[in-house]
Amino acid sequence: MEKCCSTTPEKPETKKHNHSEGDGHDHDGHDHSHDSGDQTVFQMFLPAIISFALLLLGIAFDNYIKPTWFTGWVRLVWFLAAYIPVGLPVLKDAYKSIIKGDVFSEFFLMGIATIGAFAIGEYPEGVAVMLFYAVGEVFQSMAVTRAKGNIKALLDQRPDEVTVIENNQPKTIKAKETKIGDVIQLKPGEKLALDGELLSDAASFNTAALTGESKPDTKNKGEAVLAGMINMNSIALVKVNTAYEDSKLSKILELVQNATAQKAPTELFIRKFAKVYTPIVVLLAIGICLLPYFFVSDYQFRDWLYRSLIFLVISCPCALVISIPLGYFGGIGAASRNGILFKGSNFLDSIAEIQNVVMDKTGTMTEGVFKVQEVSITPEFNKDEILQMVNVLESKSTHPVATAIHNYVGDINHSIPLENVEEIAGHGLKATVNGNELLVGNFKLMDKFNIGYDINHANIVYTIIAIAYDRKFAGYITIADSIKEDAKETVDKLHKMNVKATMLSGDKSTVVKYVADQLGIDNAYGDLLPEDKVNKVKEIKAKNQTVAFVGDGVNDAPVVALSDVGIAMGGLGSDATIETADVVIQDDKPSKIPMAINIGKQTKKIVWQNIILAFAVKAVVLILGAGGLATMWEAVFADVGVALLAILNAVRIQRMKF
Repeated sequence: MEKCCSTTPEKPETKKHNHSEGDGHDHDGHDHSHDSGDQTVFQMFLPAIISFALLLLGIAFDNYIKPTWFTGWVRLVWFLAAYIPVGLPVLKDAYKSIIKGDVFSEFFLMGIATIGAFAIGEYPEGVAVMLFYAVGEVFQSMAVTRAKGNIKALLDQRPDEVTVIENNQPKTIKAKETKIGDVIQLKPGEKLALDGELLSDAASFNTAALTGESKPDTKNKGEAVLAGMINMNSIALVKVNTAYEDSKLSKILELVQNATAQKAPTELFIRKFAKVYTPIVVLLAIGICLLPYFFVSDYQFRDWLYRSLIFLVISCPCALVISIPLGYFGGIGAASRNGILFKGSNFLDSIAEIQNVVMDKTGTMTEGVFKVQEVSITPEFNKDEILQMVNVLESKSTHPVATAIHNYVGDINHSIPLENVEEIAGHGLKATVNGNELLVGNFKLMDKFNIGYDINHANIVYTIIAIAYDRKFAGYITIADSIKEDAKETVDKLHKMNVKATMLSGDKSTVVKYVADQLGIDNAYGDLLPEDKVNKVKEIKAKNQTVAFVGDGVNDAPVVALSDVGIAMGGLGSDATIETADVVIQDDKPSKIPMAINIGKQTKKIVWQNIILAFAVKAVVLILGAGGLATMWEAVFADVGVALLAILNAVRIQRMKF
């Protein structure tokens, strides 16, 4: 049953050929490569419409009009004509499955049940079973195609063509043919197709496709601009620095399209269950048909065959193996629509069980945009010279602190002879200038190199950057960061979900405590090295708490790997973030953290609703069918009706507001 009911989407560019994924087919084994737009809804339903019309006429002839000619072989041919449009594709798929070794497929069950109904003269019921099954398959195809289309439309907003400048002349070419180093001319209102570097002095971009924020983002010459951004005002020139398939948007699109490749435990269990369950059902059906011969005095083969056929139709597990993957895919789609990217349906399950969200401070709960508050340089040193050296050293770092210092000091003096630059994790930077050692970082860096200082830095609330030159303490710079607008709301929502919030930061403890108090965070720890963060998370997990860690996904890679769910903020910031984390939040809004947990909870709730519904209805009708109290019509409802209800319930999550 794995093949016929998998809803795992495939990348349209590189279809994989393996049995479990349907060999280039979607959930039901039918080739739906044309469903995405080449077929209209009417065309998809046309076989079912023809079958339904012939079935209704046949029932009318049988029960109301009763023409004399509608008997014998004419009646058989009529209902065969009604059966073929919907039944032939299923019988073909049953044959293909058997050839591949998958004998007990959904197609096989439906095939023998409906052919059996014809064999005992129950033509209308045989047609009805296959008709409603076919309708269910079309609805399922539409649901999956719609979910895929929504995600692709949301994310893949790049134009197919670009205008490049060759020999000072604009030339239109295919976006995929663009090479690294080409210069793209972007007119106002046009979308950028590839990542690059802005050559124009300045340009304003709408970044909604990437971050969910439609407010303009002004970029200056030399800054990075990304595929999906829309040029707002004047003509801009962009130098391409990344291949089309390697752009941030391509990576995110690929991430979402392949998300369901990692299955949730519930999904994996249902697949394994179906593989064992289906052969057992076939054996039970044979038993229902034949065994009563030895125990029932008035045994009628036709009656017991009819009961066994009903049993087969009812027992078909398509409601489970269709709706459960569709439910998880719907959850991934709903999350994507809100700028949250799950790397697999298994993480939807995991995040629903989170008890403690452990978060970094800078860039997660604070803006990560630092401003220099105070500069204190000892009289022994020239203030301007020290700041110039600090500025050139910090230019080697990508930390937001470096940007704050650069904005304060100004242009970098490249004539300063900087040598032996070294980054010391959790401490700061070290280099040699004019033969003397320059240290810029926290006070742990001063202690590490035995640099004496006479200030009580613990009493200063702001982040402090300590400076030492020529083995002497040269002073410090204080820097402040602002708390994000929705940070307090985030913590409040987590508490309403009974989820604890813990803050771990390499920043000084006074700053971390101040931010934690402002936000109402349960526990906060500062002055932590990367290994200290790992130990803190281990302590939390030792209390049998499931942990999600929220950070940048690069510096905190060990903690992300250790946590049950790793969440990266600002996924567009680095490729490593997308690679490392289990969940990527496209914008920098911490409020997406409780939203992601809520989507996980709602997805899991819907999946279990479908499981309970399918088992409950099937159990009741199976008992009635085996006892001769249910007809093929009840069997149709128990199979196709429940599958349709489950599908409708599964797609409901795509319409929810979180």
